[in-house]
Amino acid sequence: MCGIVGIVSQKPVNQNIYDALTVLQHRGQDAAGIMTCDENNRLHLRKDNGLVRDVFHTRHMLKLTGTMGIGHVRYPTAGCSSSAEAQPFYVNSPYGISLAHNGNLTNAESLKENLFREDLRHINTESDSEILVNIFAHELDQGKHPIDENDIFNAISSVHRRCLGGYAVVAMITGHGIVGFRDPNGIRPVVFGKRETSTGVEYMIASESVALDTLGFELIRDIEPGEAVFISKSGELFTRQCAEKPTHSPCLFEYVYLARPDSIIDDISVYKARLRMGEMLADKIMREFPDHDIDVVIPIPDTSRTSALQLANSLGVKYREGFIKNRYIGRTFIMPGQKQRKKSVRQKLNAIELEFKGKNVLLVDDSIVRGTTSQQIVQMAREAGASKVYFASASPMVQYPNVYGIDMPSATELVAHGRSVEEVNELIGSDWLIFQDLDALEESVRRGNPRITRFDASVFNKEYITGDVTQDYLDQLEELRNDSAKNPGSNDAVDDSHHNEEPALIDMHNAR
Repeated sequence: MCGIVGIVSQKPVNQNIYDALTVLQHRGQDAAGIMTCDENNRLHLRKDNGLVRDVFHTRHMLKLTGTMGIGHVRYPTAGCSSSAEAQPFYVNSPYGISLAHNGNLTNAESLKENLFREDLRHINTESDSEILVNIFAHELDQGKHPIDENDIFNAISSVHRRCLGGYAVVAMITGHGIVGFRDPNGIRPVVFGKRETSTGVEYMIASESVALDTLGFELIRDIEPGEAVFISKSGELFTRQCAEKPTHSPCLFEYVYLARPDSIIDDISVYKARLRMGEMLADKIMREFPDHDIDVVIPIPDTSRTSALQLANSLGVKYREGFIKNRYIGRTFIMPGQKQRKKSVRQKLNAIELEFKGKNVLLVDDSIVRGTTSQQIVQMAREAGASKVYFASASPMVQYPNVYGIDMPSATELVAHGRSVEEVNELIGSDWLIFQDLDALEESVRRGNPRITRFDASVFNKEYITGDVTQDYLDQLEELRNDSAKNPGSNDAVDDSHHNEEPALIDMHNAR
């Protein structure tokens, strides 16, 4: 769950990349990085743990010179937090290639072994992004020299043949340009656009269209599954389908939770998809609770607001904002340690008592993952005086781990895993609980683009579309993602090891 951006211009790109990363900050709050390439083909890198605003200060921005560059904001998919794995990654040969990546390779371990034994390349971190940049570099080194766009596209075709999983990538080839590409199933999102300026046309590649909008770029379209887009240093645009059998199976959870509502992904407005989710959920409530006594619908901010508003309208019930959010607390479902998650929920939300007192309240959230947040919020609603507390999820039961780049908990830590709706309802303490049906969720999204016939809905149905995810793989994932693995020695401790890391500020031409 990361955000990527790449820009080619005839003017300095450091500020534009910074601005784009702040817009994509919702996709990753663990680390941030920018690498630029100047007119002398010297590379400049700044990356470290933290938010964009904290990683980049004036002294760093002044050193990020150049007219093309790439950027990244990161959430760690394995739960670790280390500046050594902040992106972009860089390899010197051939040409000098830097790469930023959103997603996860499901065959990373075998790729790592093959890189060492056959390609004679050493991987120094646990990040599959480092694997990706080395595979791309190796394949690009197999063609002729000097290279052109055809050699780049051929290398990406080889990457697709070797790599399995979900990935959206932006890479910079020193002295040549920037390339963006997407996995053959189109699981993770990535778009590209252009902006006309007095010095010529500028191009941007980004995880979401909102990054283009805010910087005044015109959205051209999504990069298709398996497709690659290359923008030369001089500003020429080339595209090619590089996968043998691409299919279109975007991640359904992007529309439920991850993406900003003002983004358009695969020609589908995230905002309108969430409106339809609210309509579908209201229809189900009327089927299952036709004589409901709901007085007010209250969203759990922020992602559920759109669905909750439309649900209230469809039911003919008042919509009210009952919780005020502290925006300086991170997302709780990926915080290590149960005690820390419970504490942060109370810090994150505060109830407005007058909206709850003496009322039958329907709380609406986008999803229920661990159940920790839901349980605490139900309790907060009761403490604020609610007579009854009902709970609705705009998505189905999250029962299985995500393997394509979202840091979901291990299966045994998902509250819905192996449980019925009634059992989850009892655990979170609501008076009744309702989940969206999967077919209704898919219809809510598909209505925006009927050409999409299949989604990656694996967190709901355990159907992993790459076809290589075995139970052994899921068992290994369980060991990596559970709380004790993330925090050895203490189930409730917060991993604080990264505070001793040295900030990464590197001039790639003259590192000190």
